[in-house]
Amino acid sequence: MDGFVLTLWVVRILFLAMLYLFLFAVARVLVRDLRVASRGPVELGRLVVLDSPRGEPSAGSTLPLDAVTSLGRDVNNTIVVDDPYASADHAVLTFRGRAWYIEDLGSTNGTYVNGVQVEQVALLGFGDQLQIGEVRFRLDRGRA
Repeated sequence: MDGFVLTLWVVRILFLAMLYLFLFAVARVLVRDLRVASRGPVELGRLVVLDSPRGEPSAGSTLPLDAVTSLGRDVNNTIVVDDPYASADHAVLTFRGRAWYIEDLGSTNGTYVNGVQVEQVALLGFGDQLQIGEVRFRLDRGRA
């Protein structure tokens, strides 16, 4: 056998081996992702109602959060805050990357984080207190 033919066969076999390794790696990633997805939805975070003078949402209740959660008096919000000092579309909580952010949507009475009024978008940490109208919440980690 000629050196060129031998080299050509070695290159062909190496190419096939690399192709099968690549396909094996893709299959492993897909199986891992399917296993993670089969565990069910992951709760990103939750709001615990600390104080609610009007009773809705009731104090002590836990509200799970979506990646984008709207808060306000309007029934179309994710979390309805029945408080006369809350605007119809008061604020929005968003999960970006690994952190929560709160944005006031131009409400009349403002949104407060740990007693400080939010002007634009503010970073929230787990354990921070959020106040909308007279209703106070605490941001907690979600359940796995």
